[in-house]
Amino acid sequence: MCGRFGQTASSAELAAAFEASWQCTEPELPRYNVAPTQHVPVLLSAGGRRVLDVFRWGLIPSWAKDPKIGNKMINARAETVVEKPAYRAAFQRRRCLVPASGFYEWMKTPGGKVPHWIHPADGAPLTFAGVWEAWRPAKDAEPVLSFTILTTTPSADVSRVHDRMPVVVAPADRDAWLGADTPVPDLLPLLRPAPDGLLRMHPVSTAVNRPAFDGPELIVPEIE
Repeated sequence: MCGRFGQTASSAELAAAFEASWQCTEPELPRYNVAPTQHVPVLLSAGGRRVLDVFRWGLIPSWAKDPKIGNKMINARAETVVEKPAYRAAFQRRRCLVPASGFYEWMKTPGGKVPHWIHPADGAPLTFAGVWEAWRPAKDAEPVLSFTILTTTPSADVSRVHDRMPVVVAPADRDAWLGADTPVPDLLPLLRPAPDGLLRMHPVSTAVNRPAFDGPELIVPEIE
């Protein structure tokens, strides 16, 4: 599962890192404690160019009667995303990448769950595999654009903390993931754990448990 992540770059830095332009008003960044139902940047392909837009985290299927269903659809399992009715069409036609500087997972210990900040060893930005959907509360209403993050089994290092992790799409595979014409069979090999050694992790303050807290102090290592 991926239930929290952070984006420590500014809006300008994010666009530069992915050679993308903003398709909306630039959001206030950085964000150190992105939580479900919040609106955050996603990377898309539009007319063969990369663009950034802001979508709601928690996919609302187009057929949903109540948008609250999206609160429970923040993650989709990579093993079943091709088959599940809520995600099947989105996987085929509406894929996105979710830029992140790192993510949080909670390790179970005798003293309780300890949050860990998991981030790339080289400091380069990550991109999580995502799919998105447009939902309208009424026929002529503006669509609500929402997404989910795909998860898979963990790499060996992440497995020490949790039994799932986000699908991390490598830089060389980003255009294939975003490409509308990429055949589904070519996408399936991308739904794999991150390579061992790509990520580092350290325990952080339990302040991250509260979505209202958002600042650089959240990713500072806690003394074990």
